[in-house]
Amino acid sequence: MELIAGLQKLRTRMPLPHVDTPVVARPSRLHSAWRAAHRPVTGVSRRLQLTAYAVPLVVLPSSLWRLPAAFDEGVSFGERMYIPSLSIVSELLAFTAIGLIAHWGEVFPRWIPRLRGRRVPTKAALIPAALGATILTLTFTILAVVNEIQGTTIRGDDLPDDFPGEAGGWEAAWFYVCYTPLTLWGPLLGVLTIAYYKRRRANRSAAT
Repeated sequence: MELIAGLQKLRTRMPLPHVDTPVVARPSRLHSAWRAAHRPVTGVSRRLQLTAYAVPLVVLPSSLWRLPAAFDEGVSFGERMYIPSLSIVSELLAFTAIGLIAHWGEVFPRWIPRLRGRRVPTKAALIPAALGATILTLTFTILAVVNEIQGTTIRGDDLPDDFPGEAGGWEAAWFYVCYTPLTLWGPLLGVLTIAYYKRRRANRSAAT
C-alpha cells in the first residue's frame, strides 16, 4: 500500500506532457482582399461569374505581348514607361468588369472615404460600362476585324512593313494568338453590363 501511495504522489508531482493545440492558419490580407474583390453578390449565376473572370484574362495576352517592345534598341525613355503603363492600365480597366458581379460594384468599399458602405448609384456604374462596351466592341471587335481583312490600319492607311501581323512565321502567329482574345473584351463587357442593369432593377423593384 505504501508503494502504491508513493507512486501516486510521484505521478502528481511529474509535469504533464505539453500538447500543442492545432493552429488554424489565417489567410493573408492579400488573399482576403483577392477573395473579397471576386466574391459575387447574391443572384449572380455561375455563367456570369465566369464571364466576368474571363475579361482580365482575354486582355492579359496582349498586355504581356507588348512588354518586350519596351526593351528594344532605340526606344526612348518615354516609350519605355508608356508601354508597361499601357499594359497595367489595360488590366486595371479589365478588372473593373468584375465589379459588375461583385459586392463592391453595388456598395462602395470601406477604403473609399465618405462613400464607404453607401450604395453605388446604378447609373454611376452602368453608364461607364455601357460606353466602354460600345467603344471596345467598335474598336477591337468590328474595326479590327474589318481592317485585318482589308489590310489597313484603323485610320484606313496601308499597314506598315514592320506591322507584327505582316512579319510572317512564328512572330505573326504569336501576335494573332495574343491579340485575337482582345476582340472578346467589348462583347463580354456588354453581357455583364446588361446583366448588371437587370439585377439592380430587379433589386430596386423588390425593395419598393
